[in-house]
Amino acid sequence: MATTETTPHPRERILRAAADLLAEGGREAVSTRSVSAAAGVQAQTIYRQFGDMRGLLDEVAQRGFAAYLADKHANLSSGDPVEQLRRGWDLHVAFGVANPALYRLLYTDPRPGEGATVMGEAYDILVRLVTQVAETGRLRKDVQAAAAMIHAAGIGVTTALIGARAAGLFAGLEDLSENTRDAVLAALITDEQETAAAPSRAERGARHAVALKALLDEEKGEQPFTPGEHLLLGEWLTRLAGKPGPGGR
Repeated sequence: MATTETTPHPRERILRAAADLLAEGGREAVSTRSVSAAAGVQAQTIYRQFGDMRGLLDEVAQRGFAAYLADKHANLSSGDPVEQLRRGWDLHVAFGVANPALYRLLYTDPRPGEGATVMGEAYDILVRLVTQVAETGRLRKDVQAAAAMIHAAGIGVTTALIGARAAGLFAGLEDLSENTRDAVLAALITDEQETAAAPSRAERGARHAVALKALLDEEKGEQPFTPGEHLLLGEWLTRLAGKPGPGGR
């Protein structure tokens, strides 16, 4: 007697169908009609399971992002934080180039205020890595500013490579990601020799301010400060970190 245990649940069939359509034809290929036909379900089933097509696409995006997040967490587990940032950048770009439609859905689909849950975890990992660099005294800027710069540059490079590959213009851009990564990190992070021999007392002070503010933000529950004192100290450290003096002196 035949069983139906090997037949995926309608929800699973819908998710698989939507993911396949997205990978093959982009966002425009994922419609109620196309998903219904590919999954062998009625349109009402899609709405019953996911609310609407936006809900379906969000779940597809979260599923597709899961493996990437697992790699990001593994990358964070050990090693030099600067090297972890390099590997994290490479993982981000490789994920986008390998999954262009999913990447566009996550990072370039214009939905102000949405997508934060899907992408927030990856950004939190980036902030943690940048914080670790700050705590070594090697970060030139405030943690949040540095993380935002790395995030924006990574998205820019990835979308540029996706577009170039789709247009058949990828030749000659093989080193774009690596060169941009190294330029951005060099602008934000000192090398170890430079850190040991900073050019001025003011610049050394600025870097220590960045490091102390990172530690202050990481250990909010373990400080002998009132909330007001915490805010004031954070403001002072931000000023010190951002203004090392004329010419860095």
